[in-house]
Amino acid sequence: MAINAEVTRNEAENPVNLIRRFSKRVQGTGLIQGSRKRRYYTRVKSANVRRQQTLKVIKRREAVKELIKLGKMPEKPVRGRRR
Repeated sequence: MAINAEVTRNEAENPVNLIRRFSKRVQGTGLIQGSRKRRYYTRVKSANVRRQQTLKVIKRREAVKELIKLGKMPEKPVRGRRR
């Protein structure tokens, strides 16, 4: 869907007013608001996909804990300042 926002210059109209009138016309079409809404849209993942990802994370954490316990992996250093 293509919506054109077009303005024609009136006599004795300065460029600043022309740009202001054009930007108002573009805002009126709703193109910018619609594109901002769609900018960060992400599809909702199905319950099965979320479950599989969660199980994968749990399995990875358990593997890391086991490696730390065996001494094959260093423990995570504390990040940031403790209060």
